[in-house]
Amino acid sequence: MELLDLVADAGRAVGAKALARSLGCSLSTVYHLAGPLLARGHLVRTAEGYAPGPRVPALHRAHLRHHGLGAPTGELLGRLRRATGAEAYHTAYRDGLITVVDTTAPVTDTAHPFTPGPEARAHATAHGKALLAALPRARRRRYLAEHGMARFTERTITGAERFEAEMAAVRGQGYAVSVGEADLAYTCLAVAVPDRGDGIVHALSVSLPTADFARRQGAVRAALARAVPDFPALPES
Repeated sequence: MELLDLVADAGRAVGAKALARSLGCSLSTVYHLAGPLLARGHLVRTAEGYAPGPRVPALHRAHLRHHGLGAPTGELLGRLRRATGAEAYHTAYRDGLITVVDTTAPVTDTAHPFTPGPEARAHATAHGKALLAALPRARRRRYLAEHGMARFTERTITGAERFEAEMAAVRGQGYAVSVGEADLAYTCLAVAVPDRGDGIVHALSVSLPTADFARRQGAVRAALARAVPDFPALPES
């Protein structure tokens, strides 16, 4: 799995020797581990090295399906992106994990700080705050105890009492804001989606350069509020 992550996170195909160095193993071990991944389509081998294979998009579709989502959510994010001029995201809390499920940020924008996958900075992001504020306090405290509250910038909230005060503020105002708490260059705003009865907490959010936040926050917040009622409903059973 570490080999697969290395290939997925690389900007281009990765050679077997580079993988062996990163993994701290022999070249023969890389070939041994890559064999089943190639056979199942999780990897492909090119002249330049290993790259993600054709099975990967199917895994993403399965991930969306397990969250009861699909094309309508992507369309909603696209509309939110056009309405705000800011990258839009769908994030979810499920079974003790917070995941960025989808985003409008281009896959080629490797410098963008919020990408699909596990969210390790939930306490420092607006989408993480919106999700955690929607949880019962005991579940929220358990999440923070398990994942920690690391400091990413001088603005990151790392104290439990101050974070609980932030949660009360989020619930009171109906939205969450993170001004440079995960990345000084970006500010994000988020709103939680009302309970859909699926045991998953969802949030919609956008990110914009911190320098633009004061000028645009009112319009962005209004666009988020308008988008929430359009969040796809669960399919009827």
